[in-house]
Amino acid sequence: MQQTEKTAIVLHAVNYRENDRMLTLFSPTRGRIDAMARGCRKPKSPILNASEIFALGDYQLYEKSGRYTVVSASLIETFFALREDYDRLICGTYLLGMCNAVIQEGQPAQDLFSLLLHTLSRLTFTDQEWRPLLCGFLVHFAYDQGIQPRLRHCMRCGERIADIENAFFDLRGGGVVCRKCHTASDLPISSAQRLWLMDAQKNGSATWVNTPEKHAPFGIMRKYVELQLGSRLRSGLSLPED
Repeated sequence: MQQTEKTAIVLHAVNYRENDRMLTLFSPTRGRIDAMARGCRKPKSPILNASEIFALGDYQLYEKSGRYTVVSASLIETFFALREDYDRLICGTYLLGMCNAVIQEGQPAQDLFSLLLHTLSRLTFTDQEWRPLLCGFLVHFAYDQGIQPRLRHCMRCGERIADIENAFFDLRGGGVVCRKCHTASDLPISSAQRLWLMDAQKNGSATWVNTPEKHAPFGIMRKYVELQLGSRLRSGLSLPED
């Protein structure tokens, strides 16, 4: 993808009046941009496809008194194949919602933007299982947001946990605890799952390829990240059954 200063992806869209739509755009260089797409719902509108969620393109915006209007758009990708698989469509919507919860107006977010596009591309154009994909996304999303979990040493006693040892995960504390220190509220995490998370943190998306689902603790990472974000998350982020 040839990225420019105008490149953005539509995270959210709300119909307005008869033919308009309010868009939430995610720009890697400008963060969140709320823009009106006037007339975009007309059948012959040149920005019809660029005003749908998942639309990635170069957007020409007009600004007046702090409000933006989409003047024109050149589509790069629509991720249309997501719409042909309901489960993957829901997963893609979840990814958009997570980004929408954290991006800020005027704050560049190049790393998060690249992470989103990479995960959406894998979700759309490969047959890889969605749980490892989303788990890998959440690992790097947590790092980007400064909430990376502690995985090697017990959060409570500080002792190193052996690679072959099963442990527990403290969702509020943000890391693993050993068997001696765990409480009833901590979630069990296998040694294979903990090693997968550490590998994902260290080696990036190469870890996600053809990963056995049982090794990627998506349920734990989802609960952890959503708990840490708290009220910033919007409703409607439903997913297929874990």
